[in-house]
Amino acid sequence: MDEFLTRAVLAGMGLALAAGPFGCFVVWRRMAYFGDTLAHSALLGVVLGLLAGIDPSLGILAFALVLALLLAWGQGQKRLASDTLLGIVSHAALACGLVALSLLDTIRVNLMGWLMGDILAVGWFDVAVIWGGGAVALLALWRLWPTLLALSVDEDLAAAEGHNVARARLGLMLLVALVVAAAMKVVGVLLVTSLLVIPAAAARALSRTPEQMALWASAIGMAAVVSGLGGSWRFDTPAGPSVVVAAVLLFGLAQLNRR
Repeated sequence: MDEFLTRAVLAGMGLALAAGPFGCFVVWRRMAYFGDTLAHSALLGVVLGLLAGIDPSLGILAFALVLALLLAWGQGQKRLASDTLLGIVSHAALACGLVALSLLDTIRVNLMGWLMGDILAVGWFDVAVIWGGGAVALLALWRLWPTLLALSVDEDLAAAEGHNVARARLGLMLLVALVVAAAMKVVGVLLVTSLLVIPAAAARALSRTPEQMALWASAIGMAAVVSGLGGSWRFDTPAGPSVVVAAVLLFGLAQLNRR
């Protein structure tokens, strides 16, 4: 196997392993639009990274974490509904990012690579960051798991049982922002939420407990990465979209199995 394909497989599997459990909470708590908002803001992160002279991936991560904090604060306000706030921020961030990139005359940016993903271009440093960041994110999720499960059932009941609802909600949003930022190079701005939602939705049909669903989501995500990259290599199709297509096919098989 060529080295660039080995790096792509390892990066994709590391990301899928971490995204699976987080995808379960995205499905349970209906946070898909939150993930889209973070993804659409990535282009502004790219611009900030280029202007600051740092790697665009670090700019994406920093901007995603700041935006997650602002959204967590904004959703606590009662002036706007949460979906309205997310819709405004999502489209505003995407439009501002595209406009800002068009104004960078002295810097060439592979816009399609950021929109559709460029997993075949990851280096060994990217692989190490994905696996290291994924391990940290999963460890933090493991610490928050009981509280987040209680929140997913009923927030008022979780608060009555003594759980720190605000801290757990903020922690989940920051961790999802971390996963979304890491996934940007694999499947791109337009498809990043699919890597969270589709494997978790497929795992729901195969699971009886939350823990089983988290494990199945990671396994399905990794299978989608391997089969998607294999299909991309065989049929010369874009790598990121091919991974998403493979995940959709696995979702269909899971639904057939449930029936």
